[in-house]
Amino acid sequence: MADTSTIDAPAYPAHWEADVLLSDGRAARLRPIRPADKDLVLEFYTRVTHESKYMRYLAARETLTDRDLSRILDADFQRDVVFAVTMGRDIIAIGDFGRLGDEEAELAFLVQDTHHGRGLGTLLLEHLAQAGRELGVRRFVAEVLRENGKMVKAFRAAGYQLRSSLDEGLFRFEFDIHPTQTSLSVMASREHRAEASSMARIVGATHVAIVGASSRPNSIGHLLLRNLVLGGFTGRAYPVHPSANAICGLPAYPSVRDVPGPVDLAIIATPADAVPSVVEDCAAKGVHGLVVISTGYAELGPEGAARQRDLLDQVRRHGMRLIGPSCLGLLNTNPAYRLNASVSPVNPPAGRVGFFCQSGVLGTAILENVQRRGLGLSSFISAGNRADVSGNDLLQYWEEDEATEVILCYFESIGNPRKFSRIARRVGHTKPIVAVKSGRTHVGVPVGHAVRTSSAPPAAVDALFHQAGVIQVETLDEMFDVAQLLAHQPLPRGRRVGIVSNSPELGILATDAALRFGLKPTATRVLPVTTPASQYQEALTAVGQDDEVDAVVALYVTTPTLADAEVGAFAEALSEVGRESPKPIVSTFLAFHGVPQRLRVAGNGAAGRGSVPSYAGPDTAMKALAKVCQYARWVARPVTHVPVLTGIDEPAATALVHRVLQAHPEGAWLSDSDVTELMRRFGIRLEPYRRVATLEEAVGAAADLGWNVVLKATARHVGGRPFLAHVWRHIQHEQDMTAAWEGLLELVGDPVSARLVVQRMGTSGFPATITAGEDLLFGPVVSVGMTGPPSDLLHDVAYGIPPLTEGDAFDMVRSLGVAPLFFGYGENEPVDVAALEDLIHRVAQLKDALPELVRVEVALLIGPEGASVLRARAKIVHVETRSDWYTRRLSTPAPRDGA
Repeated sequence: MADTSTIDAPAYPAHWEADVLLSDGRAARLRPIRPADKDLVLEFYTRVTHESKYMRYLAARETLTDRDLSRILDADFQRDVVFAVTMGRDIIAIGDFGRLGDEEAELAFLVQDTHHGRGLGTLLLEHLAQAGRELGVRRFVAEVLRENGKMVKAFRAAGYQLRSSLDEGLFRFEFDIHPTQTSLSVMASREHRAEASSMARIVGATHVAIVGASSRPNSIGHLLLRNLVLGGFTGRAYPVHPSANAICGLPAYPSVRDVPGPVDLAIIATPADAVPSVVEDCAAKGVHGLVVISTGYAELGPEGAARQRDLLDQVRRHGMRLIGPSCLGLLNTNPAYRLNASVSPVNPPAGRVGFFCQSGVLGTAILENVQRRGLGLSSFISAGNRADVSGNDLLQYWEEDEATEVILCYFESIGNPRKFSRIARRVGHTKPIVAVKSGRTHVGVPVGHAVRTSSAPPAAVDALFHQAGVIQVETLDEMFDVAQLLAHQPLPRGRRVGIVSNSPELGILATDAALRFGLKPTATRVLPVTTPASQYQEALTAVGQDDEVDAVVALYVTTPTLADAEVGAFAEALSEVGRESPKPIVSTFLAFHGVPQRLRVAGNGAAGRGSVPSYAGPDTAMKALAKVCQYARWVARPVTHVPVLTGIDEPAATALVHRVLQAHPEGAWLSDSDVTELMRRFGIRLEPYRRVATLEEAVGAAADLGWNVVLKATARHVGGRPFLAHVWRHIQHEQDMTAAWEGLLELVGDPVSARLVVQRMGTSGFPATITAGEDLLFGPVVSVGMTGPPSDLLHDVAYGIPPLTEGDAFDMVRSLGVAPLFFGYGENEPVDVAALEDLIHRVAQLKDALPELVRVEVALLIGPEGASVLRARAKIVHVETRSDWYTRRLSTPAPRDGA
């Protein structure tokens, strides 16, 4: 049982505040109630119908009694917790719980009738449950009238293990609030629908206002309006200008409020000082989304960062979404919309690739590259400073968008890596995601990108992408190299490559490149440079039909005397094979970079499916093909899940951590007894040991443990020295202990500083260490590696980002350079790898459950008969709320250091 009697009640728990997304894609604010909210609460209650009041209080109650009002406004956030959801200045829903005991609380909601059906009840339930868990509540109960079908349905659909009873028309629901796989899955599904809906209303806008539109040819406002109109926008465009009657032949309006009819999206290109009043006009008009092209925000430093935070607060307060500020804008090439809401002079053709980037400066260069390669886009979003809308939002949208088959992300910073990993893992099974590995650390974050500081090594970022099946690339050129293969050709079934070349030299280069990137050349045809096109085509077909070939690489060079018509014949031969082949085919056709016009299958202005992509040389072709092969293997693997482990008591572990933090609010390393207890709560049993400072204590400890023990030094400065024999094994009696004690002290000196322990002998095997830490950006990070300086020096460590699936732990173990030792390399007997993977899962789930656990180290021996856990250390401190927790919330980026 969690003891909450000594917890100091906070004046106002600000960490429970959250901007949330309703089921229709509108934003709202969820926060703890304040005494100053009295008038808002009374106004809210007047807008609730008689029926809803009756359903909430189980009695006719037209006005709130003083007792009711006091209970709402005077919540102590310990025994009583009350949340309000606001939009604009109005409260639109209230949810609360009151304790019935230390571990049980009664739950209730009241939602304004005009906002029913927007998912407010489930949002309140998620956030109240998280607050309850923090306070030691384990169980919620609720009494609901049988005729209150909406609330009954909400409880039953929440994903918790629900127990219900019906007595005289009154349902009594009872459920544990510990997150389950089902409840988390339900939450993720609702999050997906809300964010996809929010983005669909922006990308598919049909009524667009251009605020700051101008008739001056060189102005941003004129360029925006021109791009929108000349891009063939199928909806209604409304120029907004304080004094003009018409701009570019379109009627102009003084403000967004004056526009006749609805406005879905407003593009703002005014000076930053004028933006707040524009936002108020948009809110009054009911605009859903804003694209703020204007500069003068976080990219300018602390003053601009403050202005950006104020902008985001204003936008969210009114339930709108924001792209930008300081961005290039967005494009939707779907013929039903043809929306070019950007300042880019390039309007790429329609295609199957969705592209997300942040930099407005790079955006134009990216679009030019896309157009030059003939790639084609479904939609393009430049998020600028990414104050609100991020790549995660777009992933949710593109998952549902039928026009998008490949997703490209150029990240200059990653605001919420845990959420990105979770969404990308799901999306990637149907639509490949290619990402540039940029902004992986705080050091590399551009000015204007407000993200949490990360201390995670680059290998941890690699692990995040690998777990999610994301195709990692280093540069934009590599991204397009991979994308043009994914967009135009089928996935390979394996790594076996057939090579057809009319140049022996290119053939050799291609073979070397294939081997270097992990591909397996299995069939090679080298033809004379004078080979006619028909024979070249026959060779391509024959290699493509070879059962030992999974992908074909066609290399083609020409001679100065070859006529253009003859070159065209080769292009036609290559194109025909590309259209018909069930296996992917890539080329180095005349060293062209992209999809040459001659190798394109007709599309909507861009190359269609079946087009043959070309690369400047064999190296780039093989590298792109290797990346796609790696993705194809990931997709083909069976989907694994986070294992359900036995022997887990998370509430007891949480209570232990809270108890220690109450005694040590500044944080502390856990004592031996506490760390042993914490590990036991997650099914990790430490081999018994005793700390000793004298020979007499060592002999007594060995006798208590039954002899057959080890004497070892556990201090870091001792264990990290490679040639120091700091462990004496198989000590069977007092004489052995005396010899071990004297011999060890000659090496380590002082027994206290060396932290000597006596421990029962564990299984024989390889020493390994599992560590876990809490990163401000990534949340929990887990690593595993062999213990000792060689592994440290060679950085032979595997990383994982919890929650870990069975496949994640499987990959972590096998990615180690020393992994062959585990499977019988040389004369070694294979070890119990399943036991090692089980320990990785237990440490990962322990760390995932307890963000206060900022450092965990588990030392073990892994052998043929299992694993022995020899030692564990754990440090706990108070930490910030994680960026991706058990509640849905829109991200509010932390300010940069000094901003």
